[in-house]
Amino acid sequence: MKSYAIDDAGFALNAQFTASPNFDARPLNEISLIVIHNISLPPGEYGGNGIVELFTNRLDPKEHPFYAEIHTQKVSAHFLIRRDGALLQFVSCLNRAWHAGVSNWKNRERCNDFSVGIELEGSDFEAFEAAQYLTLNTLISEVIKKYPIKAIVGHSDIAPVRKTDPGPYFDWSQVNTLLT
Repeated sequence: MKSYAIDDAGFALNAQFTASPNFDARPLNEISLIVIHNISLPPGEYGGNGIVELFTNRLDPKEHPFYAEIHTQKVSAHFLIRRDGALLQFVSCLNRAWHAGVSNWKNRERCNDFSVGIELEGSDFEAFEAAQYLTLNTLISEVIKKYPIKAIVGHSDIAPVRKTDPGPYFDWSQVNTLLT
């Protein structure tokens, strides 16, 4: 397994980096939460460039009907784990990626301010791959070594009215939180 140690600039060793413009400075010097998401673009399809194009504001609205609805959104995540376990990074952990939206964890609003967002290529309708859990656990371990993480949650935990991800097929028992 590759090492994904997080360096002092907030980047994971061996992750493929593609810069997203959709980030800003954290208002607090705190990283205490990991938020797990799922995403597929077009919905239910894997392996294409849609996610990268969305996170870099290059999504072509003519390429797919769903893209016409979302191409103006300014969103990102710190990390994306592909179906084969490949790790991509879009934003330094030291910066605020725009992944959580309106959110609340333990009476704290704006979870983007203090979280690291990890997207898994997938959906609410099928299981994730073993390679994704392997990469996810390795990455979580490294993030926890670098930052004082207090909880690992799903997007649905911090925005339950709006979001369902990582979804019913995400197997939390396969996630080694290292927090217990």
